[in-house]
Amino acid sequence: MSIFLLIALAMVIMVLMLRRRLPVGLAVLATGAVLWLGTGAQPMKLVRAFEQMLVLPRNYNLLGALYLIICLEIILRKSGILAGMVRALHRMFASAKFTVAAMPAFLGLLPSIGGARFSAPIVEQASVGLIVSAERKAAINYWFRHVNEYCCPMMTAMILTSGITGASMGDLILHLGWVSVACFVIGWLVLMTPIKQGAKVESQDEDGDPHRDRVDFVLALIPVTISVALMVTTSLPAPASMFAAVISLIVLAKIYGRWANVKEIFLGALDKKMFFNVTCILFFIQVLAVTGTLDAIVSGVQDLGLPVPVVVALIAFLVGMLTGQSQGHISMVMPIVAALTGADLQLIGVGYVFGMAGEMITPAHLCMVISSDYFKSDFVRFWWQIFAIQMIVLAIFAAWTYLMWI
Repeated sequence: MSIFLLIALAMVIMVLMLRRRLPVGLAVLATGAVLWLGTGAQPMKLVRAFEQMLVLPRNYNLLGALYLIICLEIILRKSGILAGMVRALHRMFASAKFTVAAMPAFLGLLPSIGGARFSAPIVEQASVGLIVSAERKAAINYWFRHVNEYCCPMMTAMILTSGITGASMGDLILHLGWVSVACFVIGWLVLMTPIKQGAKVESQDEDGDPHRDRVDFVLALIPVTISVALMVTTSLPAPASMFAAVISLIVLAKIYGRWANVKEIFLGALDKKMFFNVTCILFFIQVLAVTGTLDAIVSGVQDLGLPVPVVVALIAFLVGMLTGQSQGHISMVMPIVAALTGADLQLIGVGYVFGMAGEMITPAHLCMVISSDYFKSDFVRFWWQIFAIQMIVLAIFAAWTYLMWI
């Protein structure tokens, strides 16, 4: 069987399983099983893949970083720091438009804190007094929640990309960070600029202690600032940088009288479902290697005669669109990129951005469905707004990357 037909079959099975709301880990394992069966079905290869997964240091760095992200989320949520930050933003800006866009963007820095369903009520609350349709509110919640995918070291996609390709987190942020800026600016121009503002609503500004809310605003920014600064300016691995951020926030929360039960934080972060899914992905990556799937893909790509960046872009976009999961397109595409050129930032960027584009425009992306349902919007009108913004971003990125390559 052609390697491309085999991959297509594996992708179809993954999509069908994800659409049935089965765990990502099981869908990835099923995909790996198809590839293993299609390449000879040798049991010892599975054993070797499992052994390799256990001894790779990058896997433990990944799991450690994800665990510490959850620790941060628990502190911010249970201490009320996030709620205080919302009130502080209401007081700081005369226009509610900035708060409406900024809050889902900030909550998006912590991707597993509750998804689009967590930020949607905040967008609804912050948009009181604005003349804005349900479709636009859904688009704002969905789009701005994902603008940090290209610059935040706490994103699962960024961590996986760094671990799989060997590119440092700092290099990835420096190479792709401008895409986050472009996403915010274009999203603002398309979604926020047309909104008309009504009378200023004061009710939320009067709640809470203004001084305490300002402190919460600063406290909420500290862990993100510390982790980003350490990863960009030092050679510390992601878990070490995030551990420093967690300890700093615990200490500061204690000092300022916020909730910070150390036992509950570190035990509560043991998310079995997430760790199962990620471990399945790590095993799947090793299955790709030991079955020779990666080598077959590289040979097939070379035989197509198309430029490698074009092939990587097409595969990434299609996988992202079919799965609606960053873990899906990263785990499928980045091993191919690494096998082709190693830690080549240009090609990594192509695979990452085109994969994200496919993920952002597909109804298979759960956040899209949640946003539309919460605001009771017309799905097609909502979707067209996201599609238009994403195509503008993709065109700018493609043009810039082409100019850098020639």
